[in-house]
Amino acid sequence: MSKILIIKKKIDNFKKVIKVSGDKSISIRWVLFSSLADGTSTAKNLLMSEDVVASLKAIKSLGIKFKVNKNICKIYGKGINGYNYKKNLIINAENSGTLGRLILGLIINTPKPIKLIGDKSLSKRDFKRISDPLSKFGTRFKLTNNKNLPLTIYRSTKLKPIKYFEQKGSAQCKSSVLFAGMRTSGTTVIRAKKSRNHTELLCKYLNLPITIKNKKKYDEIKIKKIKNIKNLNYDIPSDISSSAFFIVLTVLSNNSELIIKNVNINDTRIGIIQILKKMGVKIVFKNKKIYKGEKIADIKIKSQKSITAINCPEKLNSGAIDEFLVIFLVAAKAKGISYFKGLSELNQKESPRLKWAEIILNKMGVKNITTKDSIKIFGNPNLNISKKIIIKNYLKDHRVFMTSVIAALSFGGIWKIYDKDSIKTSFPNFLKIVRNLTKK
Repeated sequence: MSKILIIKKKIDNFKKVIKVSGDKSISIRWVLFSSLADGTSTAKNLLMSEDVVASLKAIKSLGIKFKVNKNICKIYGKGINGYNYKKNLIINAENSGTLGRLILGLIINTPKPIKLIGDKSLSKRDFKRISDPLSKFGTRFKLTNNKNLPLTIYRSTKLKPIKYFEQKGSAQCKSSVLFAGMRTSGTTVIRAKKSRNHTELLCKYLNLPITIKNKKKYDEIKIKKIKNIKNLNYDIPSDISSSAFFIVLTVLSNNSELIIKNVNINDTRIGIIQILKKMGVKIVFKNKKIYKGEKIADIKIKSQKSITAINCPEKLNSGAIDEFLVIFLVAAKAKGISYFKGLSELNQKESPRLKWAEIILNKMGVKNITTKDSIKIFGNPNLNISKKIIIKNYLKDHRVFMTSVIAALSFGGIWKIYDKDSIKTSFPNFLKIVRNLTKK
């Protein structure tokens, strides 16, 4: 039975210091790299969400052992050729598109067919976008409806390197091809539209045979077959995507101030910061440092009395793709009309998020014009909600749930939000932190 959250009033002013959960993108990548490493790898502050647990279960099905004690995890790698490809193997990616797509690159050398499955939401997402480039290495796939999960990856007799042009700004597709290139003799060349670069940074930190040329509109990445990966010990920083909800809550609240500790502020992930600054929001990075190639800082935010509308540059889209739902809440309170375009990728997520943005804004009474890849939001600086709002049937998309919570706490009204457990996929501590902010 669906668990329901009811919110009846706006949040009071607050002044707090918080720490959010570990970065999901890095957590999943740490699991996958460590599964192929030589010896034991240890992670602190590993995000123990359903997506990361699914990643641990996936490597276990491939014969790799691990041990978890609270948020410290040890993975006992067996080396680059350490996977045990059993007969009739099934890997369940559950709700994780990152896991589902990335692991296909790692198992491209399987000598036996492997079936990849996922939950109802993941099974509706497009896997042809990754099976197409991986097929060029010499591997054969069979997909449901030629696009979806379940899919089966079949044995390849000999893998050959490829040239791949990634045009959508998908870090998942880019990373999967990178992993496949690590398995392949010769040099695989990737020309990729700008997107998050955690995989490349980990490759560089591990001294793998990768070269990267950063061009203006794309990156050119070359990867050669790898012989070994050293063990990877990692203190995982906090997730900017999780932090985004509390950044926006602070901006939209009255007389409030927040510091979020030790957040990953990777240049490819701070689109929300760049967009909010263009809207007049004051955000400060404190205690900046570099950790294993990643930029880390404390983020300080204050309430914003006046918010400026934005004609959002498309070049900022890929760096904010997971945060647009809460960014739209800021636009709802801005003075003027905000316009966001080139967002078709939003509808390739756990739910059609651009459609859900339209639904939520309509329920809030915020005028908007939404197309298949753009949204125009007519801001109301005096927005205050007094009616009842129900949010349900959103394919249990964790970001729809959390955005609805932030909207309820920021603008008022009586909100009845279904599928409270959806946060377990990415941010199990979300409501715990919300409750901490409401305590005086």
